[in-house]
Amino acid sequence: MAKGKKKSVRLLAWHLLQQWAEGGVFAETLVARTAQQEQLSRPDRALLQALVYDTLRNMSLLDYRCKQLRPGKLESSLRWLVLVGLCQVLLMGGADHAAVNETVAVAPMRARGLVNAILRNAVRRREAFEAELLGLPLAVRYSAPEWLVDRWVAAFGDQEAEALLAPLVQTPSLFARVNTLNPPTEIPAEWEPLPGIADWYRVPALPRGELRTGQVYMADPATRYSVQMLAPAPGERVLDACAAPGGKSAAVLDATQGRVHLLATDAEAHRLPMLKANLELLGGADAEVAEHDWTQPCPQEWVGGFDAVLLDVPCSNTGVLQRRVDARWRLCPEEITRLAGVQRQILEEGAKAVAPGGRLVYSTCSIDEEENGAVVRAFVEAHPEFELREEHLALPHREFGDGSYAALFVRR
Repeated sequence: MAKGKKKSVRLLAWHLLQQWAEGGVFAETLVARTAQQEQLSRPDRALLQALVYDTLRNMSLLDYRCKQLRPGKLESSLRWLVLVGLCQVLLMGGADHAAVNETVAVAPMRARGLVNAILRNAVRRREAFEAELLGLPLAVRYSAPEWLVDRWVAAFGDQEAEALLAPLVQTPSLFARVNTLNPPTEIPAEWEPLPGIADWYRVPALPRGELRTGQVYMADPATRYSVQMLAPAPGERVLDACAAPGGKSAAVLDATQGRVHLLATDAEAHRLPMLKANLELLGGADAEVAEHDWTQPCPQEWVGGFDAVLLDVPCSNTGVLQRRVDARWRLCPEEITRLAGVQRQILEEGAKAVAPGGRLVYSTCSIDEEENGAVVRAFVEAHPEFELREEHLALPHREFGDGSYAALFVRR
């Protein structure tokens, strides 16, 4: 390709998916990096993201269709290009001729005939494919690992498991929480208020202006449960132990009109400048930030020092698989067990920072019992000085967005 010539978005998507398959980099990072390097326009970036994300969201189904259309094994690099093409003609609803022709155009010369034949055959068989969709196994229809489907069926039953799986192949909504410390002067007409949830809106696109001025914060409504349980009050000493990038800390500031002594910590030092900047933008100029890994002992100066402690621990992300397109393909049962061990360590150490009579909220963006109820009950059994007062499991298909878990303890 001549120097300076604009690269095809489909070519970029194909290359990104091959890089993703090599491991080590999230799709979100790859898309953002490539969009910047190639100086893509906003529409081209949106198309690149849609091609990459929708291919990953529907990978099992697209692989199944590929094998129906072309029995036998395709070389790995060519397979990804075919999946990008199939995603367009079977799922994205654009013009068939553009999807086929532009995908074929970026294929190696030796493979163009094969790619063209597969994609045109897919167009011809599209209605038949749609008719048979409901008869396919859940793991194929909703493009989820078989072990995860089996795990959800065992935990929730067939009907509930399918309801949990269905959103995984859909593009998630965008939600914004209004910062009541600095609200917009006028709510745009296209923002859809969420029934029964004050100050939360479904938005059609990123509200870039309001984000720059700290008038809104992008967060899923399922994140509200942990801060509601914590119920921070003005004048209290509050610790947000796993805080970056700062969404729940911002919600604490909002709930207390900014009149709170907030310490926000994170294990990664490189995340602290952004955490501090976000909190300052959202009304927390006096909030402190500090580096600390809560799998390590609670610093002595923090022991018993807080009226309220929020532990939003690292987790498997099983409640946010619709939003995090990589997560289902990177996860395995052994990783959930490993994470549960990390969570128990963090809960053990974070609890030491709670003052007598104080409150502790443990939260995850997981819907897996091993990371939620099992961790909580093991902690209660080992620590009679803490009383479990409340817990809530938010399942994605019952919510406006993601899934989450939160449990409230009070120290006697």
